[in-house]
Amino acid sequence: MAFHWAGRANRFAGQLANGLQPHRTQKLYHATADFQLAGRDPASMSPVTAVIDLSQYFETKMEAFRAHTSQAHLQKVFEENVRPRPKVESYHLAASIKQGPGSQETDLFAGISP
Repeated sequence: MAFHWAGRANRFAGQLANGLQPHRTQKLYHATADFQLAGRDPASMSPVTAVIDLSQYFETKMEAFRAHTSQAHLQKVFEENVRPRPKVESYHLAASIKQGPGSQETDLFAGISP
């Protein structure tokens, strides 16, 4: 609901003090994947509508994951499943303020107005 209510002056008006104006988000994505982890119960993932090339940032992503100590118990499984795959992240466009058919995207900011 937050996505759909964002940008409406009649929702959470108490937050619009001192000249603040509502901001309307233009797109909402969910992370998804086009694979299942071996040995895990199958899950019905949302369809992939955007694929972002991470190849030049992949090692930085791995370092960032290792920095999350609360996720340390998942590090080995994560690396074993992510390293051999294409260096991409997949997303599903869950909502948009623009009506019309969706298309495959390679840029999450495509079609965003300033």
